[in-house]
Amino acid sequence: MKHLLPLLALTSSLCAAEPITLKLWPTGAPEAEGWKRGGVEREIPKKDEHDVKRVTDITEPTITVYKPEKANGTSVLVCPGGGYGILAIEHEGTQVCEYLNTLGVTGIVLKYRVPARDKANPSKEPLQDAQRAIGLIRHHAAEWGLKPDRVGILGFSAGGHLTVMATLHPNERTYDQDAALDVTDATPSFSIPVYPAYLTEKDAITLKPEIKVTPQSPPMCLVHAGDDKGATTSAGSALIYLEYKKLNLPAELHIYAKGGHGFGMKKSGLPTADWLVRVGEWMKSMGWVE
Repeated sequence: MKHLLPLLALTSSLCAAEPITLKLWPTGAPEAEGWKRGGVEREIPKKDEHDVKRVTDITEPTITVYKPEKANGTSVLVCPGGGYGILAIEHEGTQVCEYLNTLGVTGIVLKYRVPARDKANPSKEPLQDAQRAIGLIRHHAAEWGLKPDRVGILGFSAGGHLTVMATLHPNERTYDQDAALDVTDATPSFSIPVYPAYLTEKDAITLKPEIKVTPQSPPMCLVHAGDDKGATTSAGSALIYLEYKKLNLPAELHIYAKGGHGFGMKKSGLPTADWLVRVGEWMKSMGWVE
């Protein structure tokens, strides 16, 4: 925590310009036939002063680019969590980008479609959005001063599940590829799932069949709290790490004794509050942060 607060204080001076927001699908996102739009995008009222900011009814997904004053070419697509129903847009979104800016990293918030269209396959449309977002980032890399081989992805809870899916299934498209982007590979350069959800079967010690690491899977750094429970158990992160280890692929795993679920950028006073410091160290060791 002592390392995190001074860095957060620097964010206002390290932001190079006003954020850039782009629609992922200017002519409309690919929705299933017969799908009817729900409500208009809205912010959910906070329960009290300690509650976090949440938005929902996202039908026009976007990316918002936060550039640091001295960019090093590395970018990270940030996927907020929220059970595929809402997006915790600040403490798992914009605040993460502000911290990444202190490392010279361009943070990019993905506002993906929620609530889930299909309860049996809630990540289908968000995965389309994540794949499209990575393509857009690479398409605009030169314009934004980014390196197309240094585009990472980071996500929390359901956004962590989305991060895993985008990492392990980057080019399995369920929509027509937009040739105008001139980008065919949506594989992230590296992946940072933070307390990812929905990875294990009901026994909590077996990965779901779609969570399959291959020799082509990019480097991964996993963050979790050991006292996380239910669909967000830390066993999922541990099991993915073991799959990486079996294939001798670069991976790092941080499981804290305490921290529960949803800590994000909260000032808890626990070691979990420094998780991004550990991630920054990992990124530096891998050559993505100078």
